[in-house]
Amino acid sequence: MPHIFNSPAELAPALGQTFGPTDWITIQQDRINKFADATEDHQWIHVDVEKAKTGPFGAPIAHGFLTLALTNLFLPQLIEVRGISMGLNYGLNKVRFPAVVPAGTRIRGKGELISVEDQKGGAVQSIMRITVEVEGNPKPACIAEAISLWYPA
Repeated sequence: MPHIFNSPAELAPALGQTFGPTDWITIQQDRINKFADATEDHQWIHVDVEKAKTGPFGAPIAHGFLTLALTNLFLPQLIEVRGISMGLNYGLNKVRFPAVVPAGTRIRGKGELISVEDQKGGAVQSIMRITVEVEGNPKPACIAEAISLWYPA
């Protein structure tokens, strides 16, 4: 269940808090293949199951950008901001991929609210550091600072 904020103004007192983790999701080969099709990135380490078994990771791996894209799935599972007319994905700051996500493994997200700033027109900008964990691996698959703009209703 996400942490509920009844308005963007409630974000500031939560600065420094952590949220999650989310439920685990399994990264199946089919999802990796669909991402390869969508991005036209068909590198063998992602889509050639047999060749990838003998490659450096012992299995096909998810694209780093697939893992990053899934932070957009995790963010609303971590927090929900109510009393808004809209929320806007404003971009990312630092993004890193310390570990791979082999096909068939499970990942989940956790977050830390690292910045909250008032903007023009009553909007609030927040930065959530989202860490994507790989089950059984002490290293995360992705760490990204997601910037969101929350516009009051």
